[in-house]
Amino acid sequence: MHQTVNPLSRNLLLRGMSSEDLRLIAPDLESIELERRFVLKRRRAPIDHVYFPTFGIASSVAYAGRDRRLEVGLFGWDGMSGGEVVMGDNRAVHECFMQIAGYGHRISSESLCEAMDVSPTLRLFLLRFVLSQQVQTEHTALANAQAQLEERLCRWLLMCHDRVDGDVLELTHEFISTMLGVRRAGVTLAIHMLEGRGLIQAERGRIRVIDREGLEAGAGGIYGKPEAEFERLVGISLTRSTP
Repeated sequence: MHQTVNPLSRNLLLRGMSSEDLRLIAPDLESIELERRFVLKRRRAPIDHVYFPTFGIASSVAYAGRDRRLEVGLFGWDGMSGGEVVMGDNRAVHECFMQIAGYGHRISSESLCEAMDVSPTLRLFLLRFVLSQQVQTEHTALANAQAQLEERLCRWLLMCHDRVDGDVLELTHEFISTMLGVRRAGVTLAIHMLEGRGLIQAERGRIRVIDREGLEAGAGGIYGKPEAEFERLVGISLTRSTP
């Protein structure tokens, strides 16, 4: 059952917007459970709702045929789905679904558009998040083109680690291979290499981060710039500090 949400949310966008803008959309927000594989938007389909996760991680995935797909964006409590709505459209470009189950809030696209029409500051704030996602996508393209698989895996694990409580990521090798666009055997080998260096501990269906600082070093410079841009644009730090 959906319930009206408490405006004091763990979602960084809801926390970061002005109190006036939060009061404007709060009556239209409703809480919702976001199960694994829950679809937030379907490619080439109308976007009925925009989702603000408070727990869990969502992936935006581009498709080029049934067996050709790649993750092009990732967000959790730092963001929202439906950037197209903020940009003035309501048709999804990519599919977006939950890769790690959680909870969140949703608002109808119509209600959000009405609120942005009333408040230019709300629209500008959400546009700045959309820009931060564009920066992330650009760096993902750079990583896919020029980084080694181990570096890409380190970056991806760090991005997931930034968006969960604790150090355990509920992820399978098969799912990681799909998101990174590589063969499962390659992911398994890269995970074993990171385990051998004491950076992670892999179990069936989960990965525990042991040495975050080591993962940052292992990313080889392809992690950090989009996170810094998120902080600059949204005004809230996303990256975990290393103990």
